[in-house]
Amino acid sequence: MSHEHENARIRVPDPQRANSDMEQMKERFVRLLLGEDMTGRGNGVSSALALSNAITNLAASVFGKQNKLVPVPEDRKRKWRKEIDWLLSVADHIVEFVPSQQIGKDGSNMEIMVTQQRRDLLMNIPALKKLDAMLIDCLDNFKDEKEFWYVPEDAYESMEKWWTPRVKVPYGGLSHESRKWIQHQKETCNQVLKASMAINSQVLSEMEVPETYIDTLPKNGKTSLGDSIYKSITDEFFDPGQFLSTMDISSEQNVMDLKNKIEASIVIWKRKMNFKELKSSWSSSVSSEKREVFEERAETLLLLIKQKFPALALSSLDVSKIEHNKDIGHSILESFSRVLESLANTVMRLIEDVLEADEVAQNPSLRVYKKNQSMDAMSASPRSIRTLGQLMDRATPVHSPRGTPLLSDSKWWGVDQGEVLETNGNSSPNLKIKHVKILTKAKMSYIEKLEAYGLRSPTSRH
Repeated sequence: MSHEHENARIRVPDPQRANSDMEQMKERFVRLLLGEDMTGRGNGVSSALALSNAITNLAASVFGKQNKLVPVPEDRKRKWRKEIDWLLSVADHIVEFVPSQQIGKDGSNMEIMVTQQRRDLLMNIPALKKLDAMLIDCLDNFKDEKEFWYVPEDAYESMEKWWTPRVKVPYGGLSHESRKWIQHQKETCNQVLKASMAINSQVLSEMEVPETYIDTLPKNGKTSLGDSIYKSITDEFFDPGQFLSTMDISSEQNVMDLKNKIEASIVIWKRKMNFKELKSSWSSSVSSEKREVFEERAETLLLLIKQKFPALALSSLDVSKIEHNKDIGHSILESFSRVLESLANTVMRLIEDVLEADEVAQNPSLRVYKKNQSMDAMSASPRSIRTLGQLMDRATPVHSPRGTPLLSDSKWWGVDQGEVLETNGNSSPNLKIKHVKILTKAKMSYIEKLEAYGLRSPTSRH
């Protein structure tokens, strides 16, 4: 009986805490309604961008310091679950009309229109919530892990990878059971990463290209790409791998410049095809068939770049789309899937650090090779940072009146279009991939074209 009374006391709501939660919720939604402009003078950002920034900033505050394979602290976990539910509740009221049957008093059937949550939100938000739960569970699974540990913080400065704590394993490496279990956790995160990336990619592809972005573009793809790149893409014989091998992609800035040029050329060519029957500055003498071939080649190059450099920041086009997007449903899906990508990316990398330390412990002769490999990677991509908080620092900013940045777009490719995640009822890490359609209005995703060209991403990343 005493045990029952104890449980009853635990379930009694705390009025003070409830009032505190209510005040926090009011403050959060006031900021959204005012577009982050607390002066009330109407100088704030759109509701869609304010909501996107709110989800991004919440994730940064909760997961920004997640640089070890340890559970998320309970207070931060509660904060995340509570406040993300507040922000996602907006999607409950984004509805569309659908036909339904109603039986009249005389027993006759009538077709009527009723409202339900918009179909893309109805399908993707529950999926993203499952992915979120699986990532949190994955980190919780490392609570009692004893076969690896981290060097104390005062020793970080002596590390090659100064941005993440150095992991240590026992002499001779992990046990077979522990190694197998950690590999399973990696595979779980891998699937979470694929699914969140697929949703994010689709949402971005469905967002309209803003006129402000189009106004900054030259009137032809040749000017955007430059003579040498344009000549390579429009040549009769085109090999995307060979093309990239001739480009200077030794620094992140060079890669970003190339990516921005290619995306701009794709937008230009699409507009030229749309205006082919109109007399305008976007019309062109090049046939639409050839231009479509050029566009497909450029999109293939984009895929290869995203595959080779998965942690690149948001491109100029993506930033412009997010900043000018007015569709609140798209804003919710894009920002939620993006922060889950970043967290899954972080967890995957931390797991890979443990497995790398285990590999070196089993074969100490690899130590020098791994060190040189790490230094080469830093030289090639000096901002290739693994933690979510540092991804925030390196993101291309989407500006609000207060300069609120968005998370970096850390893309990892290698997922088939139409793959979605399934978990069992208790959201355990055991999962399977099922081929069903992801709701989209886009004619064909980048991922579909990657498969069409026979290009596959390394499985080691997902």
